[in-house]
Amino acid sequence: MPQNKGGNGRPIATLMDLDHFNHHTELPHTRMSNLIDQVLLKIGNLMSWSWVVLMVVIILNVVMRYLFDQGRIEFEELQWHLYAIGWLFGLSYCFTADDHVRVDLIHDRLSLKAQTWIELLGIIFLLIPFLTLVLLYAVPFILYSWELSEVSDAPGGLPYRWAIKSMLFIGFGLLALAALSRLSRVCALLFLRQSSPFILAETK
Repeated sequence: MPQNKGGNGRPIATLMDLDHFNHHTELPHTRMSNLIDQVLLKIGNLMSWSWVVLMVVIILNVVMRYLFDQGRIEFEELQWHLYAIGWLFGLSYCFTADDHVRVDLIHDRLSLKAQTWIELLGIIFLLIPFLTLVLLYAVPFILYSWELSEVSDAPGGLPYRWAIKSMLFIGFGLLALAALSRLSRVCALLFLRQSSPFILAETK
């Protein structure tokens, strides 16, 4: 395949040249993972529009502040609300699509089975305990806000603070589903035969 060259004669990187930066572990899909992944990807695609709304709110706030000298605290708070929503819902999407950042110098050098064992141990001993703690502590955190009818401390700020706090539970709940889906795929590769009725023929 011919390479594109710049003015100095050096090859210019293309999207195809960047394929080696992908760190996807090829795992079989199970019936359960296929169902969960489809739901999570649809939710992630839908909630990705929150970033577009966030950009519009930021631009509108800047225009009002610097052109009309009318800064509004509601817009300031809405910005970090939308940012929190996009980030929390993006967690499960990235984990499902296996497009999250992996800071690992040896992962790609290992065999598929070794990678999968690392994934299994990481999910069981790191991810699941972390998710359990977050979800357990999120419930009283949200209920306390609901009982107080908590609102913003800032004059003119947004009401219903419990609503944005609820996104914490929902976001990490979706991440827990993504972890369950991933765990089923990891276990399928390590402990089930390819002919098992729980494994789908297609692989990612």
